[in-house]
Amino acid sequence: MRILIDTNILFSAVLSSSGIPRKAFNKAVSLPNTGIVSFQSLEELITSFSNKLPTKKHLLESFLVAMLTSIELVTVPKDKLDNEDSIRDIDDRTIYRAAVKAKADIILTGDNDLLESGITSPQIMTAREFLNLNDCEN
Repeated sequence: MRILIDTNILFSAVLSSSGIPRKAFNKAVSLPNTGIVSFQSLEELITSFSNKLPTKKHLLESFLVAMLTSIELVTVPKDKLDNEDSIRDIDDRTIYRAAVKAKADIILTGDNDLLESGITSPQIMTAREFLNLNDCEN
């Protein structure tokens, strides 16, 4: 499966190597799956750490070195998609656009605006839901 990983999952995965977001990240980037991150999410992750947790930037740097060898990076299309208005937060619509462009099967997120959007393709799920998928569904 192709899994687009949202910034909030990445942020949590950096902070805890044993937490559910990190476990979901590891599953998403491990065969037979393909982990996908948008350039926008990568930029947002770096900016968030610089602004909110500058003393933990070393954790981010270590994570990025490993992450960049195991993911596919995609750009966010500027063109609006027909059903993206169902996502309340306008800023989250770019995650959906990137997922559609990347032909993702799943958007992995903790963001309620995405989770409650009603969009079914790609599937939008939490880290816990993703971890609970049976391997036969991969």
